[in-house]
Amino acid sequence: MSERSTGLRSLHDLGLAAWFGGSLMGAVGLNGAARNEGGTWRDTARIASAGWAKWTPVNAAAIAVHLVGATGLLAVNADRVATQRGVGASTVAKTLLTGAALAATAYSRVLGKKIELASSDSPEDAEKAAEHPVDTDEAQRRLTSMQWVIPALTGGLLVLNALHGEQQRPEEQARGRWERARSMVPPMHMAHMAHMSHCGRPAD
Repeated sequence: MSERSTGLRSLHDLGLAAWFGGSLMGAVGLNGAARNEGGTWRDTARIASAGWAKWTPVNAAAIAVHLVGATGLLAVNADRVATQRGVGASTVAKTLLTGAALAATAYSRVLGKKIELASSDSPEDAEKAAEHPVDTDEAQRRLTSMQWVIPALTGGLLVLNALHGEQQRPEEQARGRWERARSMVPPMHMAHMAHMSHCGRPAD
C-alpha cells in the first residue's frame, strides 16, 4: 500500500475492529452479565436491551467508517483487482461476507428492538409492542443464534483482510500478475512462443 492509502486503511481497519470486537464483547460479556444479574426473563432482556441500545449508534458509526475505508481501498487497488490473480476472487468473497454481516447486524437489531419493547415497563413501549405482537421466545432464540453469527462473519472479514495484506507483498504482486497474464494467453500461442524461443537459441 502507498503512504497515501494510510488514512483509508485506518478507517477500514478501525471500523472493522470495532464491529467485530463490539459484537463479540456483547455476546460474551453483556449478554452473559444480563443473564447472571437479571433473574427473570424480563429483567434479563431489559439489561441486555439497554446495553445494546447504548452500543448501536457507535456500532453504526464503526460500520460506516469501515465501508468508507473499504470503498476507498477498492478504488485505490482497482488495477491490482483487475490484473493480479487471486485478488479479484478474494475481493468478491470479502464483498459477499460484508453484505452478509450487514444483513445479520440489521436483522439482529430488529429482533433486539422487538424484545426491548416487549420487556419495557414504559406504557408507550407497551403500546408499540401491542401494535406489533411478537413471539418473544422465538425472537430470543433467533437473537441468541445471531449474536454468534455476527462475530463469525466479521472475524472472517479480518481473515480476508490479512490475506489481502499478504497479496500486497511485492513478490506476491509480481507472481499474481504473471499468472493472470499467462492464464489469458491461448495455450497454442504459449506453445508457439516456447517453440520460437527454443529455435532461436544459439547452438552450444
